[in-house]
Amino acid sequence: MHHLDLSYPDAERLPLVDQLHGHEIPDPYRWLEDATTPQTRQWQAAQDQLWLNHATTLPGRYQFRTRVRALSSVGSVSTPVWRGDRCFVLRRAAEQEHPVLYVDDAVLLDPHQLDPTGRTTLDSWQPSPDGTLLAYQISQGGTEQSILHVLDIATGQLVDGPIDGCRYSSVAWLPDGKSFFYVRCRRVMRHELGRPGDEPVLTDEASYGLDLSVDGRWLTISAARGAANDLWLADLQRGGRPTIVQRGIDAITVMTVSREGRLYVVTTRDAPTGKICVGDPEKPLVWHDYVPADPDAPLSGLAILDKVVLVGRTRNAVGEIAIHDLSTGRQLGEVPLPGVGSVGSLATRPEGDNQVWFSYTDSVTPTAVYQYDATSARTTLWSSPPGAIGTADAESRQIDYTSADGTPLQMLVVAKPGKPGPRPTILYGYGGFGQSLTPTYSAFTLAWVAAGGVFVTATLRGGGERGNDWHKAGMLDQKQNVFDDYFATAETLIAEGWTTPEQLALCGESNGGLLVGAAITQRPELFAAAVCSAPLLDMVRYEQFGLGPSWVPEFGSASDPAQLATLLAYSPYHRVRSGEKYPAVLFTVFGGDTRVDPLHARKMCAALQHATSSDRPVLLRYEQDTGHAGGSTSKGIGLAADMLAFLAHHTGLTR
Repeated sequence: MHHLDLSYPDAERLPLVDQLHGHEIPDPYRWLEDATTPQTRQWQAAQDQLWLNHATTLPGRYQFRTRVRALSSVGSVSTPVWRGDRCFVLRRAAEQEHPVLYVDDAVLLDPHQLDPTGRTTLDSWQPSPDGTLLAYQISQGGTEQSILHVLDIATGQLVDGPIDGCRYSSVAWLPDGKSFFYVRCRRVMRHELGRPGDEPVLTDEASYGLDLSVDGRWLTISAARGAANDLWLADLQRGGRPTIVQRGIDAITVMTVSREGRLYVVTTRDAPTGKICVGDPEKPLVWHDYVPADPDAPLSGLAILDKVVLVGRTRNAVGEIAIHDLSTGRQLGEVPLPGVGSVGSLATRPEGDNQVWFSYTDSVTPTAVYQYDATSARTTLWSSPPGAIGTADAESRQIDYTSADGTPLQMLVVAKPGKPGPRPTILYGYGGFGQSLTPTYSAFTLAWVAAGGVFVTATLRGGGERGNDWHKAGMLDQKQNVFDDYFATAETLIAEGWTTPEQLALCGESNGGLLVGAAITQRPELFAAAVCSAPLLDMVRYEQFGLGPSWVPEFGSASDPAQLATLLAYSPYHRVRSGEKYPAVLFTVFGGDTRVDPLHARKMCAALQHATSSDRPVLLRYEQDTGHAGGSTSKGIGLAADMLAFLAHHTGLTR
């Protein structure tokens, strides 16, 4: 099954050893960090050829492409953004490469019209309060280096921009529609349309979020700090200097001022799953309990309607929405939901009414948008995705088990009905940054299940599924918990007869790529194959590249002796052992990735190719002009099919 002629490209091993805090740290492939040298280019070209040669031998490649394309043809639709009677929504039809922004069913912005090559993505957009102007950010080639423009919706003319440095900027329009607050080069600025020279608001560089009350009086500013954030509130009627509400406190706190002038505070302070407090924005440090924390269900959303307040929570990775009394916060009931799955953020009209819109999806149901009306207490389908829906022949079940240290865990198993013994299985995980993995419709997952495989998503520590403490239990010096949880998942799947080590594959991207790298270096015997996508793998030098510096609160820094010892203990690149029988590994990386530099995968690939004694291949799939967050639909389909075909071949799903 595996006997491949594997002569790997020559990669010089430098005798380079760093002395750091008493550790000797070899780094034989440091030369591969620079993508532009002739040596790296030659090595990359040889790896490209090696992957292409292997890809042509994968039996399932074209069937998977057809299957993923069919399952992707449902398209997509977003929750609406209302401005008066104007309704803004993103839709992608089956044949479209990118979602298109519509206003009242007319095309407003189509990335493909802006750039027929398909390399331009619409990263973010925000209509002005009266719905006549649109601030939007676009970037090219997957870089996420967004440039901001302002469009006159009636005439289609650009009235402002381009303004660069707007990566991940939130835009908070003032009610007059002539100016807005936004984030430029990681600083908060105030911009007046058509006037050069912005007014600085906060100049310390950070990852900022902005929220402005509907009347334009109260501006909330937050700055992310690892598993916590700092928070300011500014009264724009009185000169607008931001006052500090929270700084250096180990909690996530979000604030908003409602239409009737009440301050709402959602916080994990003394409440790891989040509680809701209320107060007066004139005294922003005084809060009263409003909706207490539910220790089993982290808060995920809040919508303030005219008569009630809706509170979104996630319980066992499944979404729910509770109805609470507006004045007292007492729970009155539950919003009826279409199934057991994931609920997106709750959208309301800025001027207020009794309706809320939210998206819903589960393992076999494509994302659709629903509307709940608090007056009639009914939930109705508001918009299906535009493509044809073929129901998938798959069922999902949650399985409870425990990690090595006794921590209770859960996994979601998606498979064809019936259980005919062990089958090729993909184990997917993430476990970091407080990100929750909840059930979603995925063409990648369903194509694997349709081919006869089992797809498993693990709820690991480090995520947000059980609140802030759950995140902290998998970060910094607790990171090994995430890997141990992953191994416990694999061992449970094997013990309960779902799969065997010869049929078990791993898959993860970004921080999930780090998870896969740690798994194959710590327990190579447990797995047959792995896809490691856009991964972090050199944990000693990660903070010197891409967005690395902003992840130090999550992982720690090599400049700190204790943190270096933790990083070295699991850093996949440094744990590669010569002569070990490693699984089949496919690294997938993207030339436009400005978050995680492809150098991680290059170095690890060279190390594994040098070290492995198994006859399973170690390969690198490199894609230019695509970024971390993925690009066009067709590129995504090609990538998914290649990953699935590789995993299918090396777990015996297709011979």
